[in-house]
Amino acid sequence: MLKQIQKFLKLEAASGILLLVSALLAMIFANTDLNQLYFSFLQTEVAIKFGAFSIDKPLLMWVNDGFMAVFFILVGMEVKRELFEGSLSSYQKAVFPAVAALGGMIVPALVYWFINQNSPEYQQGWAIPMATDIAFALGIVALLSKQVPPALKVFLLALAIIDDLGAIIVIALFFSHEMSMQALTIASLAIIVLVAMNRYKVTGLINYAIIGTILWASVLKSGVHATLAGVIIGFCIPLRGKNGEAPLHHLEHALAPWCSFAILPLFAFSNAGVSLEGMSLDKLASPLPLGVALGLIIGKPVGVFLFSYVSVLLGIAKLPEGINFKQIFAIAVLCGIGFTMSMFIAGLAFGEGDASEDVLALARLGILMGTFVSAIIGYFLLKLTTKSNLMKAA
Repeated sequence: MLKQIQKFLKLEAASGILLLVSALLAMIFANTDLNQLYFSFLQTEVAIKFGAFSIDKPLLMWVNDGFMAVFFILVGMEVKRELFEGSLSSYQKAVFPAVAALGGMIVPALVYWFINQNSPEYQQGWAIPMATDIAFALGIVALLSKQVPPALKVFLLALAIIDDLGAIIVIALFFSHEMSMQALTIASLAIIVLVAMNRYKVTGLINYAIIGTILWASVLKSGVHATLAGVIIGFCIPLRGKNGEAPLHHLEHALAPWCSFAILPLFAFSNAGVSLEGMSLDKLASPLPLGVALGLIIGKPVGVFLFSYVSVLLGIAKLPEGINFKQIFAIAVLCGIGFTMSMFIAGLAFGEGDASEDVLALARLGILMGTFVSAIIGYFLLKLTTKSNLMKAA
């Protein structure tokens, strides 16, 4: 049994499969006799108090603001590594996925806005269909790993990372609340210390953990979303130490399995549980879920493919060697898998205020519909467009 578990965890698609299972379990819990246990568990109050300082939040918020901050540390490190050493380290490498990612953010937001233009109570959800779920999308690609060209995987990874960076900027600019100057001052001092440690190549990760915790707590209290602290911490971990150490690579490899097999599935289980009680076809076809779903199913592939095609046509970028536009379109459809980041942004957009639970449930249903349709269509398109590679390999 242990060997089978270890074998599963080594699969490229394992994290994506685990995300799907977690989401399905959440839906089962939310729509059976276990629903009261499920929702009351997520609302369990968890408090930390240190003198006059205290953080008192329900368990769901600890998952979304606390554990997800660790995930954003990993995102920050991945973006930094790709910028300095990987697929975004030069203009020639970065421009094609960057233009594609830009289209994949603008067009879905426009699709959502067009459908919700007469529903002002839903308009703050415009950013929900902008994001791509890296783990889920790469999990689908991994199911066809033998026939998918490496350049296509790199394109998807680079696009999704830029997508995440765009989502982070959107969160920082549009989803911050009333500011606490005292907390922001402490956060600013913590950032200065982190930047100084990076500048002087301090490699002891415990130092970053201590200052990073202070930064996270102060950002949480400041009104800026706490997960942004994770991105800052990730960017401040040095790539190289004075004696050739590689702290960023070390921490990235340490955090990656925890994020893939614990934090993201826990987030999916905590946020994908939508009660279908009282839901009707009229509600599912209402502007909010329709805008989210069509933003992912139509807006994402149109935006990614159109911007990619035009950038090559105008000579701004070059199509990576070994792949074609049919394969780019298949990847563009897979980019409609919004799931984790879309759920996260939906919580920020509709997690507070009157009737927030019903509105958030509709947004999450739109995400689930858009994600699963994009995953299924994207899988078959990718299988069809990369079939010739499998024949060549054979």
